[in-house]
Amino acid sequence: MKKSFLTLVAVLCLGVLRTLGHGGVELGPNGGRLVEFSKDHTLHGEVVLKEGKFHVTVLDKALKPVALTDQTLAVTGGSRNKPEKPAVEKIGDQFVFPALKGDSYLLAFQFKAGPSAKAVTARIEFDASTCSGCQQAEWLCKCPPAKDAKKPAAPAK
Repeated sequence: MKKSFLTLVAVLCLGVLRTLGHGGVELGPNGGRLVEFSKDHTLHGEVVLKEGKFHVTVLDKALKPVALTDQTLAVTGGSRNKPEKPAVEKIGDQFVFPALKGDSYLLAFQFKAGPSAKAVTARIEFDASTCSGCQQAEWLCKCPPAKDAKKPAAPAK
């Protein structure tokens, strides 16, 4: 009985988190998902998926591309039980790495602005399913968050 109650609570919490996480993401100039690559909001990364590869462009405060010199990017993704570290390449002024298997997983980025700089970590949830509102992939959903999202009722004891 205790196990099924805990399972019910966990399912309800995941449903609420997924609903609250839906939509309202910041998109960059190329339609990709923006992530913060600095503590003071002066560097961003724009994440775009093209032909099975993620492309990450580093952008300044004005959302203009930054030339890649000695910046580095490390990526970890997949499930917490078996995380993957895809190889990240610099191609032109973008970091490029292959998409992982599956339609839904977490991606964590560790960006360093230079060799002696501290790494800044940014995370996104990649979800390739289609949003019913804007018809975009969920991870790029343009819909505003629901204003009247109700909290789930507490389960009866």
